[in-house]
Amino acid sequence: MSADELLLIRHAESVWNAEGRWQGHEDPPLSARGRDQAAALAAALASAEVARLVTSDLLRARSTAEPLARALGLDVICDPRLRELDVGRWGGRTRQEIAARDADLLARFDAGDPDARAGGGESLALLRARSLAALRELCAAAPGGRLALVTHLGWLRAVWPGADFAHAEWRIARSEALLRGD
Repeated sequence: MSADELLLIRHAESVWNAEGRWQGHEDPPLSARGRDQAAALAAALASAEVARLVTSDLLRARSTAEPLARALGLDVICDPRLRELDVGRWGGRTRQEIAARDADLLARFDAGDPDARAGGGESLALLRARSLAALRELCAAAPGGRLALVTHLGWLRAVWPGADFAHAEWRIARSEALLRGD
């Protein structure tokens, strides 16, 4: 039996989100606002029917998932495949700093070029391949019921093109629709 339904959750606000800094695989903690968002998320979803909770291994996602896991009575399973896009040398920089250093590459990335490697790191095409492979495997290995994933905006957009999630925002999706690309 596999997970049909997904509870997709973007991590709460990190200190770098608050400062307008790109994070990628960098690992800043949640801001005070982010900690409040994570607590509110856990309270809002405390009665959600979730069979398994999987999170990115990055601190901002784990710190969002831990209060939720306590509220649901579940263990947190960390999976590095749920990490954000690797933005290479752009990590920790603001958009203005990136534009001053890598204007052409940033323009290609912003235009949606699937092969532009953000900051020399990962391309959108590579992120999509990684994300969909992880989603397929996690759904197939799920014990049935709803699978909750705490991850990052880039990862969420990779599996659900056009989606936009605020910090600590969640949505329910059908796994087969995402895997088909609907």
